[in-house]
Amino acid sequence: MIIELANVPIRRKAIELTFQPDEIELDAEDGVLAGPVSFTGETEKVDEHVHIRGRVTAEADIECFRCLEPVRKTLDISFDDVYVGPEAEPSEDEIALGEEDLDVAFAEDGTIDIREVVREQLLLALSDQVLCSESCRGLCPKCGGNRNLLDCKCIENEIDPRWSALRDLK
Repeated sequence: MIIELANVPIRRKAIELTFQPDEIELDAEDGVLAGPVSFTGETEKVDEHVHIRGRVTAEADIECFRCLEPVRKTLDISFDDVYVGPEAEPSEDEIALGEEDLDVAFAEDGTIDIREVVREQLLLALSDQVLCSESCRGLCPKCGGNRNLLDCKCIENEIDPRWSALRDLK
């Protein structure tokens, strides 16, 4: 759904959308959507600023940061994005940004794609390091085995041969 900034009414307008996983492009390394993505929100124009606020809910399969096993994560994201259109483009003399300008996004062509807004919120939420459990033991640095599933016999205190001369100094 494309929203034209010039057509956003001053009063709030509700939006409810559902996107299928193939409609939102995520990098496989970020995670894989496990079902439909739901967006409920609203648009509102305040002066020349257009607010898109709402809530995104989805489920995603993400790799555990330590052992790389898939983990199902439920995402429930609330946000309030502010946009301005091309008419608010600063002149050469006004390039310096104030603190209040840091939360405002610029829509060059005067439109906002809600699918891209939802995708951006998902990517921000998926950037967290996820663990399958707090007690995850990760992968063995020697053999690469999952320490949660097997008890490998790799010697952890084995010294790298390049450092063996230091051992002889004791």
